[in-house]
This record gives sequence, structure tokens and C-alpha cells, in this order.
Amino acid sequence: MIPLMKRHICTFVAVAVLALILAACSSGSPKASGTAVLRLGYYPNLTHATAIVGVDQGIFAKDLGSKVQLKTSTFTAGPEEVTALFADALDAAYMGPNPAINAYIKSSGQAVRIISGATSGGAFLVVKKSINSAADLKGKTIAAPQLGNTQDVALRNWLKSKGLRTTTAGGGDVKILDQDNATSLDTFKQGQIDGAWVPEPWASRLVVEGGARVLVDERDLWPGGKYVTTQLVVRTAFLQQHPDVVENLLKGQVEANDFIHSNSDQAKQIVGAGIEKLTGKSLKPAVLDRAWANLTFTDDPIASSLRQSAAAALALGFISSSDLANIYDLTLLNKVLTAQGKQAISTA
Repeated sequence: MIPLMKRHICTFVAVAVLALILAACSSGSPKASGTAVLRLGYYPNLTHATAIVGVDQGIFAKDLGSKVQLKTSTFTAGPEEVTALFADALDAAYMGPNPAINAYIKSSGQAVRIISGATSGGAFLVVKKSINSAADLKGKTIAAPQLGNTQDVALRNWLKSKGLRTTTAGGGDVKILDQDNATSLDTFKQGQIDGAWVPEPWASRLVVEGGARVLVDERDLWPGGKYVTTQLVVRTAFLQQHPDVVENLLKGQVEANDFIHSNSDQAKQIVGAGIEKLTGKSLKPAVLDRAWANLTFTDDPIASSLRQSAAAALALGFISSSDLANIYDLTLLNKVLTAQGKQAISTA
């Protein structure tokens, strides 16, 4: 497993740019005994259920075939995956919108492509029961998984819309603390933070185990309640060098989501068991049931929500441009979908 390290934005940019230069000189994905290798990253989160089902049920391995060796690594936040992609340590990864945007912008549109959606919904701002409005957050401390990640940007953008100022150094009207999700659950229970903007199952864990209440369901902030939470990203070089491998990975992606749709209760248990295997900790049935109901699994990357996320990240100073003209390449996904008699997906 790739080591997990917290990084400040300035360090992340320097490391990522250097790694990208080095990766550009590499010969591509490694091979093991004549077998191509696909290195896939994802989180041990319910929002990455597609990946967990695809891996644990052998769906990805089956669709990739015997000539491709699947190697997986797990992460706690998207910026770590981006660093691994830039360093040529990953070929594809499930991640949220903002890390994918950062990777695309910082590489001048060269390093990555979004090739599929995976999950919509499942992110919340949960707070102490004494907090009833945005105004009550002034002077409070709220956690987000990592500086510049999807939930961090959503939190800062929402606070800004309510007239509350934040800084990347933890100042302003509301102090935002960079913490991994497991730590936020502990610090909330200990009274060290007043809330957190987190994905499932952490939002439900904070509610069920920590006594928090939901202040913001992010679905309420988007048209039709639809926004991208998790999507499948691939290194552009790998896509160009191994389109057949990527196409077969996408067959697995679609098959895994189909399995979830057709076997929701079974899939929920599989994902719960998968998280326990990866983290060593099980989810309480009440947490698993509550969190699962908040998620929608879809191959559609919901491009309109990504563009809005990019505009928010630009306004907050996390990226230098919101031009995402070529960030999507759904050619192979639509090939897989149409071959199965399903409707092609547009990013318009």
C-alpha cells in the first residue's frame, strides 16, 4: 500500500509537478512476467462502493482477463491519489471531482482523463445539535478530509455563500481543520471540533455514533439533487497505450454498478465487509443502512456538477483556471454501454 501523507497545498503542487515531469519520461505501466499490470486506487468508503464490489467480487479481474494483472491500493483522500498518478504509481483511480480537476489543471490538461462516473450523493455537513444555522458556525471549528479535496471545497464554497470567511491557514470566521475522516469522528466525540463536511459512511457514523445532526445535505445544493461524488480517472498516457485494458476496466465498472442496482441489499453487505477488511473496523448495521440509502450509483459523471465545482475551486484560489475542455473521454464507456443496448452518456 502506498503510504498516506498529509500535504499542504504548496508542497503538493511542488511534488506533483516534479513527479509529472518524471512520469513523462517513464515507459508506461509495468509488466509482470509478460502480463500487463493495471494499478487501481480507491477509498475504503461507501462512496467507492463500485470499486469495492468490482474488486471483491472479482468483476474487474474477470473483465480485464488473464493477460492483465490488477493491483489495488487504497487511499483516504483524492490529492494523495493524484500524487500517485503523477508519480506513475497508479494507472487509474476512483476519486472525487476536485482532485481530478486539480490534476487536469496543474498538468495543463495533459495528465488525466475522466472516463466514467461511479457515485452521486452521500456528502453532508454534520454538526453539534446546538448548531442550527450557518450563522451559528461563526467562531467554530469544522473538519474536512484534506485541504483542497472535494468536501473541503464544498464546505468553503457553502460558507462563502453564507457570508462566512475561511482561510487555508485555518483562520477566518470559521476554522477549517484538515483531518482524515476517522480522526474527525474521534475529535467530534471528544468535543474538539464542532462538525465536519464528510462523505458516507462518516456522515452517518457522526450522526449515529457521535450524536451529530445534519445541517447540510449536499444534494439540496444541486439541481435535481444530482452531483458527482466519485468518478473513474485514468492517466492519459495509460489510456493511449492500453485502450483495450481501459475498455475492459470500464466493462467491469458498468457490471459492478449493475450488480449493485440488481442486488442492493447484498451489495451493501459486500461493501460493508470490504470496508472492514480494508480498515479493520466494521460498520454498525444502523450506520450502514442509513449511509447506503443516501447514495446513488451511476456511470454518468454528471459533468455539469464538475464544472460548477471547478468554478468554486477557482473562486477559492485552489486552481488557476476552470477550463476543463478535454477532461472527459467517454468514448470507451459509451462503446461499452451501447454494446449492451444502454444509452450513451453526454458531457454537454
